[in-house]
This record gives sequence, structure tokens and C-alpha cells, in this order.
Amino acid sequence: MRGVQRAGTAVAVVLEAEVRERLVRTVASAKSEVRAVLRAKIVLAAADGLANGAITRELEVSVNTVRTWRGRFAAHGMDGLRDAERSGRPRSYGPEVRVAIVATATSAPPYPEAIWSHRAIAPRVAGTCFAPVSASQVGRILADLDLKPHKVRGWLTRRDTPDFWQRAADVCALYLNPPEGAVVLSIDEKTAIAARSRRRPGRPARPGEPVRQEFEYRRHGTASLVAALDVRTGEVLTEVIARNDAVTFTAFLEQLDQVIAPGKEIHVVLDNGSSHTAKHTKAWLAAHPRWHVRLTPPHASWLNQVELFFSALTRRVVRHGDFTGRDDLIDKLETYAIGHNETAKPYPWTYEGSPLKAA
Repeated sequence: MRGVQRAGTAVAVVLEAEVRERLVRTVASAKSEVRAVLRAKIVLAAADGLANGAITRELEVSVNTVRTWRGRFAAHGMDGLRDAERSGRPRSYGPEVRVAIVATATSAPPYPEAIWSHRAIAPRVAGTCFAPVSASQVGRILADLDLKPHKVRGWLTRRDTPDFWQRAADVCALYLNPPEGAVVLSIDEKTAIAARSRRRPGRPARPGEPVRQEFEYRRHGTASLVAALDVRTGEVLTEVIARNDAVTFTAFLEQLDQVIAPGKEIHVVLDNGSSHTAKHTKAWLAAHPRWHVRLTPPHASWLNQVELFFSALTRRVVRHGDFTGRDDLIDKLETYAIGHNETAKPYPWTYEGSPLKAA
């Protein structure tokens, strides 16, 4: 596998086929550590008969680095390419303390607290292992393990819907391959948009400082919108509504039915809101056979493309907006929709409705 004959001042390296293959795989693998790749390259170059100076120039490392790994491989083989044990103070806490910290962080916190803190974990572990441990040490150990018991991420358990993925795929297929000559709409409501005015004026952004906005505000009522997005063009038609019920919804559909050319079929994507699935709505749809409805699966309203428009509307107008009253809010919502249509483009859609990795 290796030789220790000296060629001048350099240690000669002779590789067996199996060892060479392992080193070549290390160099070629994208998952190999950088230091492992460098050491493998040094050994391979040495085995090819290159002198230390030539290896130094080729790999752009110091000659001492080349001598070190060439010599360690010649003396210890593949084991010599591993990091040596480092000197220093031994660990203050044994594995039992680390296990106790992990077990505590992954268990339910004591009543009435909802989450663990490093300060709360430390005395619990000290009482379990009879080993004093500080909150900062708890933090370091958990950081090494990428455990964050103080953070909570929301999760929604979807219903056991047998046709969930079939319905999701049908909606996505409509986006990806819309029927020739048909109108494809995505419709939904955005309700209870609050008209709020800040009690004091804010400050614009400055170098190194974001926009400042007064925290306290006054309420001036709410407004609700219904919107229809044309999937082919990205244009949107909005209307302010007083109530979110089936009568209001079908009245909006009636307006759309009147402005869309009579000879065109209309395919519409809706979520499972009560106004969309009510008997009154079903009766209206039955009386208008050119309307074809695809309902998103339960808890999958994110498949409704109009939500992309609502998301942009929220970020750009509503979330940090300052409204003197309900009429001011409505005016800004409608102005945004008009501006959106002036440069509207269809939203790019690539998802096919197949199960996601986390599903």
C-alpha cells in the first residue's frame, strides 16, 4: 500500500489499487470535506512521483503541508489522513449530561409554561444528573445539535380526504393546460380588511435605518373584496362587497357572465368557502352550464391563484398602509388593482399537484 523508501528528502508513496480508488472517489465527491480533498490530492500526486515542490506549486499550499500529509500517509496509511487528537481541557460534562439536556429540551415543559428556555432547562438537568450546568452551556450544547426548543412552527394536519391529490392535480392541470378558447378564472374573497390610521406620522428610511411607523393606530372600519383573476392574462377584476354570502357571490358571477363573450366556456377555481358551496350558488351554476367549477381540496386554498394577487395587495398596500377612513382604504385598493392591470402578466405556475416532500 505504501512505501517508506526515501527519494532525496521526500518520502516515497506507493498505492495499492483499492487505496488509490478510495482517494480518487474522495477527490471527485462533491460531499467530501475540503481538507479531505486536499490531503487526498497530495497523496495521489506523491504516488505519481511528483516532488514536494511540484505538489506545492500545483495545489498552491505550503511545502510544510505537503511534507506533513505525505509523511503521515507513508507512516499510517489512510488513518494518517484523519485529524489527530487535539490537546486541551477535557469536557466538563459527560455524555449523560448531554443526553439529559436533549431529553429535557424534547419533552413537555413544566406547567404552566408552553416552551422551554435555556434558563429553565439548566436546573432541570442539574436535578436529574446532579451536575451543575449553566444556561449558556445548555445553549451551546443545543446549538451544536441544532435544537431550538424556544421556537415554534405552526402546522396544520389536513383532513383525510381520499381525493385530495386528485383534486389538487386537476386544479394544476387547468393552470398548466387551459382548454383552448375557454376563459379560466380564479375567484375568492378577501374580507375584513382594516382601515387604520396611525396616531402620529412615521419617518422615511435613512441610511442604516428602516422606515419608522407609529405603533398606535385608530380604527375606521373594514372593507371586503371579491376578486376574479384571469389566469391567462393575470388581469384582475375586483368589487367591494358589503356581505360575504352566496347571494353576493352569485351576483358577482352574474356580472362576469354578462361581460364574457356568450360563446366561451368558463372554467373557475374556487376554495371551499361557504359562499362557494351553498345551495344558492350550486343552483346558479346549474342554471349556467358554461361555468365549470374546480374546488381546491380542503386546507389547500393556496392552490387558488388569486391568492397571489391578494398576497401582493396585502404586502404593498394594506400591511403598512395609513388610511384616513374606509373610503380611503377602498380607493387605494381599487387604485392598486387598476395599476396592476396596466402591466398585468400571467403568474408563472409550475407545480403539478403531486405530493410535496413534507406532505
